[in-house]
Amino acid sequence: MHSIEWTEQLRFIVALALGFLVGLERETTKGKQKKVMLGGIRTYPIISLMGFGCAWLYKIGVQAILPIGLVAISALTAISYFSKSQYDKYGITSEVSALVTFIIGALALLVDIWASMALGIISTILLSEKASLEYYVDRLDRVEFLAVLKFLLVTLIILPVLPDKNYTQFNINPYKTWQIVIIVSSVGFVGYFISKRLGAHAGFRISGLVGGIVSSTAVSIAYGRMAQKNENLSYPALQGAVIASSVMYLRVLVLIYIINPAIVQHLWLQLVLLSAAGFIISFINNNNPKTKKSTIDKEIQNLQNPFEIRPAILFAILFLGLSVITGLVKTYFGSSGILSLAAVVGITDIDPFILSLVSGSAFDAQIISVSILIAMMSNSIMKGVYFGTMVKQARKDVAVRFGILTVLHIPVIVLTFFNLKELIS
Repeated sequence: MHSIEWTEQLRFIVALALGFLVGLERETTKGKQKKVMLGGIRTYPIISLMGFGCAWLYKIGVQAILPIGLVAISALTAISYFSKSQYDKYGITSEVSALVTFIIGALALLVDIWASMALGIISTILLSEKASLEYYVDRLDRVEFLAVLKFLLVTLIILPVLPDKNYTQFNINPYKTWQIVIIVSSVGFVGYFISKRLGAHAGFRISGLVGGIVSSTAVSIAYGRMAQKNENLSYPALQGAVIASSVMYLRVLVLIYIINPAIVQHLWLQLVLLSAAGFIISFINNNNPKTKKSTIDKEIQNLQNPFEIRPAILFAILFLGLSVITGLVKTYFGSSGILSLAAVVGITDIDPFILSLVSGSAFDAQIISVSILIAMMSNSIMKGVYFGTMVKQARKDVAVRFGILTVLHIPVIVLTFFNLKELIS
């Protein structure tokens, strides 16, 4: 497949098209909101072509024309804003859009064409999604805003200053450790903001699906408590818990792919099959199909708390601790020891253990795969036992559903294990 040769003619067309795109959005908004704006479907393409023309003159030697053009368009936008302010109209979005459109036209000729395309498309999306963005901002409370700031703190400030080198015989790398914390936190953030979009009345199925992105263990515990308080919620809560457990396999698969893609080829089929089986189990013989929605109370909201520094540090400590333990097990007990450790660790949060395995342990990829499957099976048993102790009405159904999901791990583990026979003998 040959790459496109971006001639000046094609770049001109891209600049014109992106100008039309921004202009179309502004024209549509002007018509819907009956607002006085700087321009519309004609003005913005012209501004983009103005940027392209200035960039072309700049390339052939008239270097002063580009800053002059930028100053000229800035002056026009300033005049437009001043005119609107006479009528108590203080919005500056259209004026800023004009400046950006000029830059889009110039970039279309001067740099990689994808930079101009990205700027044009993203700008149009931001302009058109004003209502949605304002809706989310209105729903963003102070705790969530601080959570975003904390996340940016650990990502943009703390991570760059950490040393990127290994320490001790266990290869402890502060930079990579914190990088993994950020990856896991990012996945949790995705789940949290999806749940915010769905709202508090999403129901057990949808909230279980989203909650599984954050923590299937936390979902099972929270749903078990809700079912304990109201036995009528036992069956839909159970279904949501099984759905969350099914999402766990896909979530772990994504995390492994991000951190160590080489492991995925040994594990993706097993995790996809177990996830599919979990979804099927969750919908078979649903004893209470009429209960589709239920208000998600504080316990469910608590499992999706936004980013906090303390849990992130705790995760990092657990990750480092399990990395050291894994190294010791490798030294003194070999492959059989790590399989036993996986069964024990599975009764808690499995993320630190799994990620410590895939991020730099000395074990073979297939041994890592078996250990992950064993940890997940142990985790499924724990969730089933905990949920079953919380409910009475659906206890038999809990045993059946989580029991089937647990048993399905056995042939998957055995088939993977046979490939390891020579390694651990």
